[in-house]
Amino acid sequence: MAGSGDSTRAIFFALGANFAIACAKGAAAFFTGSSAMLAETVHSLADCGNQLLLLLGMKQSKRPPSPDYPLGYGKAIYFWSFLVAVMLFTVGGMFSLYEGIHKLQHPEPLRQWWWAVGVLVFGIVAEGISMRTCMQEVNKARGDRGLWQWFRGSRQAELVVIFGEDFAALLGLVFALGAVLLAVATGNPVWDAIGTIAIGALLIVVAVFVAIEVKAMLIGQGVHPVRQREMRAWFEARPEVAHVYNLITLQLGNDVMVSVKARMHEARDAMVLLKQINVVEFAMQSEFPEVRWSFFEPDIEDDDVHGAPAG
Repeated sequence: MAGSGDSTRAIFFALGANFAIACAKGAAAFFTGSSAMLAETVHSLADCGNQLLLLLGMKQSKRPPSPDYPLGYGKAIYFWSFLVAVMLFTVGGMFSLYEGIHKLQHPEPLRQWWWAVGVLVFGIVAEGISMRTCMQEVNKARGDRGLWQWFRGSRQAELVVIFGEDFAALLGLVFALGAVLLAVATGNPVWDAIGTIAIGALLIVVAVFVAIEVKAMLIGQGVHPVRQREMRAWFEARPEVAHVYNLITLQLGNDVMVSVKARMHEARDAMVLLKQINVVEFAMQSEFPEVRWSFFEPDIEDDDVHGAPAG
């Protein structure tokens, strides 16, 4: 498995880029009257707020366990990531659709359009730098998996959200630039409204895909199937373990909980059995450093009436 990407670095790059772009877009929207630029301004401001929420979620997820939360607060990042997806849908996507439809019904000619073009080019460059940083972290995390495979299988909610935001922002800027240039070239401001609607549709589609992925983590996903198979193979290769009946994992932010039910070679001496279990758990946490909690149940047969998955 690939290593984890540094989500914090990607978030700070995205925050800096989006704040600078939002200021520039706001000035351009004021001078040109472009609805596409106004939609992009709101989009960038929403992205800034989203990235602050992600940073808050990452901070909360590092809080130590408590009596009320014995497995820690790792899943807090999933809640904030899902909230970001909802905001991307409502604040970014729905506002852009509304603004685009309004301007489609009441088109207005662009004023000082060169402001919009300059700002959009600047935005594409700045967002491209942010996207490049994000992709560096994504590439670390995905290893030899395809980008779509990584997106569907990632357990790093904050990195999934930043990737979705950066992708939507970069493509949205391209849409806005194309809309402004078409409106200027044809003298028809309807193109500006069409570009705004396209930006809104793009944001909604990306938000839905991000929300679907984060929802799965929020409900309670196990580790990635490849990592699960690696863990199972590791247990079965241990000299103390005769057979693994069940291996259940739960992803809790950057931490993992593992529950194992196995038949041990030592079945007579209870003290020796306990020492072997402790050795296996210690070795497991050295081999898989993301494992923070482990529960080991020795047994002589698989009598799990609940039908727990076998891994």
